[in-house]
Amino acid sequence: MRLDSKKIIDILASENYVEQQDLEVAKEYIKNNNVLITDYLLSAGIITKDLLGQAIAESLGVVYADLNTHEPPKEQVLKIPEKIAKKFRVVLFAEDKDSITVTSDDPQQPELEISLQAIFPNKKIKINFSIADDIDKALGYYRKPLATRFARIIEEKGRVAPEIINEIIEDALGYKASDIHFEPEEDSVNIRFRVDGVLHEAGVIPKTYYENILNRVKVQARMRIDEHFAAQDGAIRYQISETNKIDLRVSVAPTLNGEKIVIRILAEYVKNLNFGNLGLSLKDQEILQTAASKPFGMIIVTGPTGSGKTTTLYALLKLLNKPEVNITTIEDPAEYKIPGINQIQINEQTNLTFSKGLRAIVRQDPDIILVGEIRDKETAEISVNAALTGHLLISTFHSNDAATAIPRILNMGIEPFLLASTLELIIAQRLVRRICEKCRVSVDKNDEVIQKLMKNLDQPSIDKLRTIYRGKGCSVCGYTGYTGRTAIYEIIKITPELQDLILENPSKQKIWALAKKQGSQSLFEDGLDKIKNGVTTLEELMRVSPFNNY
Repeated sequence: MRLDSKKIIDILASENYVEQQDLEVAKEYIKNNNVLITDYLLSAGIITKDLLGQAIAESLGVVYADLNTHEPPKEQVLKIPEKIAKKFRVVLFAEDKDSITVTSDDPQQPELEISLQAIFPNKKIKINFSIADDIDKALGYYRKPLATRFARIIEEKGRVAPEIINEIIEDALGYKASDIHFEPEEDSVNIRFRVDGVLHEAGVIPKTYYENILNRVKVQARMRIDEHFAAQDGAIRYQISETNKIDLRVSVAPTLNGEKIVIRILAEYVKNLNFGNLGLSLKDQEILQTAASKPFGMIIVTGPTGSGKTTTLYALLKLLNKPEVNITTIEDPAEYKIPGINQIQINEQTNLTFSKGLRAIVRQDPDIILVGEIRDKETAEISVNAALTGHLLISTFHSNDAATAIPRILNMGIEPFLLASTLELIIAQRLVRRICEKCRVSVDKNDEVIQKLMKNLDQPSIDKLRTIYRGKGCSVCGYTGYTGRTAIYEIIKITPELQDLILENPSKQKIWALAKKQGSQSLFEDGLDKIKNGVTTLEELMRVSPFNNY
């Protein structure tokens, strides 16, 4: 159940769950940052998820059911038919000979009790409240293996291609996958999902049915079905329900065993993005908000492909998106559609490149410009000039860390005095997998793997890790120990001292030495904070950010 911010504030204040001073700070924050009150309170550590659940349950006059502490077994959950469970978002929490207790994130739905009474005719019905995220996890029990569903569809010999494609997409959405891979082998086609940055086997399709599946995807993505030896790109608007659609970006490329399909799922979660749920600390959120509030200058987000740069930019756009400003973007491709923002997609066939598009945008009277990526000298020059002439420009750039971005931009031929005058902030980031909250446990520091990893750390880093956590694996996380991802950040704020240093065309080591002296924290140090707080693991941090960045 989604209550508005005012109602939640009233509930928390009346039940004394949160200090009045904290609520006043929260009110001011959500007013300036366009975020949900719950996101702020949780990310700031002012209230826990369970306390929030209890407060909302009390206001609704029902009992709070903690699905994390009291996880109902799969066979119990499945006693409610899937159609009813998903329609009302209801989970069977407890059962005895005379009554059942169910829980939902919307316990006051008019037809809920009637529908349950039809399933359990001789039992008293009790309806509790649970947090929406916990309901989603419990409903995951209704998923069946893809292979089982493929076999059923093929056996029924119906419209195999559309049915299999729909099953695959819906299953990928259930697992919150970012990509779907169709990988042709000699006699079969492997289906794999990328979940939390890692590929997982999802099922196998007989090669006999693949041509029809391939052609259907091509038709839906508006590609040529008679082209088999060139790479093609396209897009599909997929209807999930009567009121909900998502965008899919499709890439087809020829391989030795046939054409491979990769579908990128552009889920609409971007509308709920804010700095807190991206993984930015409150201190870093304040730094970014201050830089973004300036009328001109450059904010650069850097990192390798797949590090979440675009997601950070969209969260920033969401913050800046107000009726009184004109925001225009030039992207390749435009991944998420945001109401109120003018989005342009580059098109090589019509010679609409980043540099040509950016020249056109500057003549469109923008206040804020987003450039998908600074790739070459021409785009860099136009970007710097736009930031110098009264525009706030935000963009991505490829470099391994924040300090390296400055020498790389200077090496493109940008004059040091121009860069020093326009650059406001550099953000480097990586994505790490989050420990599954359902099965998180503390780890003995004498653990063999931990000991091996700690040999690479210095003493201050080891001292910082008083407690280390890991996910032991459960049904919610698919026995991986991880669910979802968060980002680790490295932020360099351009101070007058750094502006003077940029004029000297410095090395990345000199830049980082000064930035660190002024309070910047490395990717690894931010990751250590997240390990200490039980967000991610030491293994995961070492995987994406080795100890010695500089």
